[in-house]
Amino acid sequence: MKSNLNMIFVFGFIIQISLLKITAQTRNDSTFVKEIIKTRQTKDTLFLSAHSPLEKKDIEEFKGLKYFAINPEYKVDAIFKKNKKPKSFKMKTSTERLPVYLVYGTIEFTISGQKFILNVYQSKDLLRKPGLENYLLIPFTDETSGNETYGGGRFLDFTIPKSEIVNIDFNLAYNPYCAYSHKFSCPIPPKENHLKIKIEAGEKVFKE
Repeated sequence: MKSNLNMIFVFGFIIQISLLKITAQTRNDSTFVKEIIKTRQTKDTLFLSAHSPLEKKDIEEFKGLKYFAINPEYKVDAIFKKNKKPKSFKMKTSTERLPVYLVYGTIEFTISGQKFILNVYQSKDLLRKPGLENYLLIPFTDETSGNETYGGGRFLDFTIPKSEIVNIDFNLAYNPYCAYSHKFSCPIPPKENHLKIKIEAGEKVFKE
């Protein structure tokens, strides 16, 4: 059972990565707003496919995911710092599964004049998946969690950067698959990754 849940989560992660690639491909050819809209439309299409994380009854009623209005203020430059000796730990999930992650580094950024730091994690499971060795995860909660957004937190995908200055776009923040069905096993953002601010960007709660 645990191995199946691992496979489901990894598959969901791969879908999110494919969306990132779509965004990257369109970044030079369209405006900021258009590329975000394209990413969201692509995700809605995936949610109606055979690989949808939605329950059957929800697919039948699905009319698109809910999002905050696109806001460029939540697309910020950040300083990435890699940990010299990343520590490993077992991250809590929505099930009994305890996947091992490395605390790969941190990102430091400013929103509304306030400085914040988030840990960046690397999954040891993905390290064993060819082509996914460079992918990192930034799970977080904020002051919208449990209200406007999913209580279990949201995710940002990230790749190992080539420079210290990186771009973080909270308009791309998305819900883990547990937000749509209890059959998934999803990481729970560590308490260190709680932002004491409302991040009114990205995906909203699936059901009010």
